[in-house]
Amino acid sequence: MGRFHRHDDGTTHTHDHDGHHDHHHDDLALAGIDAATSAHGDLSAYETGAERVTVLERIFDENDRAAETNRDRFDAAGVRCINLMSAPGAGKTTLLTHTLAFCADKGIRAGVIEGDIETSLDADRLVGVAAQVALLNTGQGFGGECHLDAPMVARALEDLDLDALDLVVVENVGNLVCPAEFDVGAHARVMVCSVTEGEDKPLKYPVMYRAVDVILINKIDLVPHLDLDLDLLRANIAAVNPTAEVIEVSARTGEGLDRWHEWLLAAAGSR
Repeated sequence: MGRFHRHDDGTTHTHDHDGHHDHHHDDLALAGIDAATSAHGDLSAYETGAERVTVLERIFDENDRAAETNRDRFDAAGVRCINLMSAPGAGKTTLLTHTLAFCADKGIRAGVIEGDIETSLDADRLVGVAAQVALLNTGQGFGGECHLDAPMVARALEDLDLDALDLVVVENVGNLVCPAEFDVGAHARVMVCSVTEGEDKPLKYPVMYRAVDVILINKIDLVPHLDLDLDLLRANIAAVNPTAEVIEVSARTGEGLDRWHEWLLAAAGSR
């Protein structure tokens, strides 16, 4: 049995360690080297057993059902939902603060489900800017998960009055891996990447970059001060997700926010 893997379309399977993945096992054997302990270390313990695959499939199936229920609740209330994701420190809370102020100016009643492992620091920043805020600390009753999933969001919806909202933004836990794998019931997925993260992140974390509809390249004002190849970052994003809307912004200076707001207006207006 190989490693468990979930594709962007939700399908799951395991990668068998067979001839389809050429790791030059024959050459290693001739050299007297055990393939399981070659080059990258001993990887034998990382194989996913059949029982674990069954458990993971059940987790994803349960989550997907809950996500559809969440989406039905949003649709019934005429609310659009956006799942906002990023690595820690990319600036998504600062960007969200500006976005919420824009929504208020345009008469869009925007609520937030704020996800963090611990503390209410980010949620506190949004109180008074968002129309409503529901806090989800995954360290309290959810096992300290590094992402939000659909059942967690369903719990947070109990703290929101959807009939009094037009838009809900789920600010996911800062992480470039797990949040992309769990449908929370949103209508669109947006990620914030920072220029300070370098050009290689789309290639290192392709599941996240492939899973989103919009990629906001934030802190664009810092480019003159960084050893960054912005053209390469753009090319790497296009190689992983050629259909994503890519918008370069600065939450600090306001550069590029007009284009992001245009996209948001269209998304909110399609409710």
